[in-house]
Amino acid sequence: MAKLKELLSFINILESWNDRDLDIRGLAYNSRSVEQGDVFVCIKGFKTDGHRYVAEAVKNGAAAIVVEDYQSGWEDLPQYQVKDSRRALAALSDAFYNHPSNAMKTIGITATNGKTSTSFMTDAILEEHGLKTGLIGTVVVKFGDYSEPTKLTTPESLDLHHYFAQMRDQDVSHVTMEVSSSALDLSRVGSVDFDIVTLNNISREHIDLHGSFEEYFNSKASLIRNAGEDKWAILNLDDSYSASLIDETKANVLTFSVETGDGDLVCKDLDLSTGRAKFNVEIRKPFTVEGKTYEPQEFPIELSTPGYHSVYNSMVAITVGLLNEVPIPTIQAGLKGFGGVERRFEMVFEDDIKILDDHFANYGNINVTLNTLQQMEYSNLKLVYAIRGSRGITVNRENAKAIVEWAPKLGLTEVIATLSHSHVDEKDRVTEEELRVFQEMMEEAGIHVDLYKELDDAIHHALSEAEKDDVVLLAGCQGMDPGAKIALEQLNKTRPEMDEEKLFKPLKNRVAGIL
Repeated sequence: MAKLKELLSFINILESWNDRDLDIRGLAYNSRSVEQGDVFVCIKGFKTDGHRYVAEAVKNGAAAIVVEDYQSGWEDLPQYQVKDSRRALAALSDAFYNHPSNAMKTIGITATNGKTSTSFMTDAILEEHGLKTGLIGTVVVKFGDYSEPTKLTTPESLDLHHYFAQMRDQDVSHVTMEVSSSALDLSRVGSVDFDIVTLNNISREHIDLHGSFEEYFNSKASLIRNAGEDKWAILNLDDSYSASLIDETKANVLTFSVETGDGDLVCKDLDLSTGRAKFNVEIRKPFTVEGKTYEPQEFPIELSTPGYHSVYNSMVAITVGLLNEVPIPTIQAGLKGFGGVERRFEMVFEDDIKILDDHFANYGNINVTLNTLQQMEYSNLKLVYAIRGSRGITVNRENAKAIVEWAPKLGLTEVIATLSHSHVDEKDRVTEEELRVFQEMMEEAGIHVDLYKELDDAIHHALSEAEKDDVVLLAGCQGMDPGAKIALEQLNKTRPEMDEEKLFKPLKNRVAGIL
């Protein structure tokens, strides 16, 4: 319960009608979710406009509405006009729940690739230190005994601040969350009090949503640029876009690198021969956090998660750990014990052959994945690629370009491609143009494509040809979500002597592609 006048003091009202103070029971942005005594905030979305549903909201009990455009026909209803109803929703939500993110150390992680893995790594380190943590991201929202799969990388602001409030009430001290570019653009993280922010990398993705790469970068960069003087920003010197923000934030900055050898923290002596990284971290410059000073020193790190990208993700997680005064031995133990996130260069089978499952979302992601493979020891690579559907010609051309560029380095002359027809919804269906641009790129490079309509057939092709010490890479986004399950089920049929419990263990806590 809150007073309407008190809530409204946190937003800029352009004009009001029928203004009066009320007891408010809650907030809603979906008219179907409105309950008696709620304020209904009308949001203009991509597919629909909340202003069209005022009648339904009032029928369900809305006591007042917040609008961008005046709504006639509601002469007795308190109505408040704002410039940006999404921003207003965030501020109202934060106020309604009494500013919950202020009560916790909140860590915001953005990047084109690696947000999920970095968030989980960070959470693992904080949990290893015995802290009570919360995690919000693409795969799951979890805190205490509560856990649920998520639909958005970053929840809508009302839901987000509600999560924060629940966490605060359960005495959570540290929250790690993924922050998507769309969430920044659409004010979903509005009024969140971030203590630590990081931009790890950026490459072409979601260009259609933002209009241009520059706008996409500016959306990501806003997380860093808006950080306050008493906050920390972690930046990657190996990524020119991340590095460019060093002088564009008021926050205290810590930099790191894996390749250039520059920065406050540096990755040294990297060994990826097994696919799982071992390296040393050198703290090159002293820095102080809340009275604790870290002097120049060097310490070893061993990761259980495979992949070159895991090194970058871990450098962020290590830095976050240090900024939260987690002892170095605890950071080492947390990373060693962290088994990874599903579909992020995940080793789902490791015997005479290896089966790897990777999200393979975009040019940058593919580059990092195939760079890791180049550093691994194996005989031949079998690439099963689920072409990315309904993401446009640009993304598919660049994904194909990445494969083409790495093909000669990996000895790849064949790609087993699939449309995953029975495993994707209409919104992820591969269009004729997307298929055409992929095939043209492969043909120009002299790479043979075995194209299958169904994912099951493509995986069967790869497994039937795989020999000792080969790697089968299941690569792709939504179209490859069920890939690991299909591959292990096919192995179970062809290798009945294998222990079923051990074989299917990688699927035990899976969310993607299990149904």
